[in-house]
Amino acid sequence: MLYNSETIDADPDDLAERLRSAVGRFVRAARSRADTVPASQGETLRRLDREGPQTIADLARFRGVSHQAVSRAVAELERAGLVARAVNPHDARGYVLALADAGRAAVETDRLARGAVIADAIGSVLSPRERELLGAVPALLDALSAELTRAP
Repeated sequence: MLYNSETIDADPDDLAERLRSAVGRFVRAARSRADTVPASQGETLRRLDREGPQTIADLARFRGVSHQAVSRAVAELERAGLVARAVNPHDARGYVLALADAGRAAVETDRLARGAVIADAIGSVLSPRERELLGAVPALLDALSAELTRAP
């Protein structure tokens, strides 16, 4: 059994750091086992899937990288047929990038693979009580996300 309520420190600062660190490790581990496209490309594809068409500047700002870095990644995604350019409805001189059908399929393939890897780990590592506790985590994370995205 991994969970022991006697070892849980509920200090908000300590809990915040442990949660940030654990979530980061969890995401990286799941992606390393299941992702079928390189991380930078996958991040771009997932962003386009979640947020819809974006400019290269939007993608660069989101990822915190240079315009040139995103341009290179996008060029590879275009060559692979995973994204397509479309006229920017807000600037006729520019364009936005959108997922192509193959890109949407790649995102779904990664999502399903990641889900299967996580489900296998849950089934093989966690006790029934720990799985029950884990069942509350998505709602708790959603509540924290709502608070963090709420306008100040």
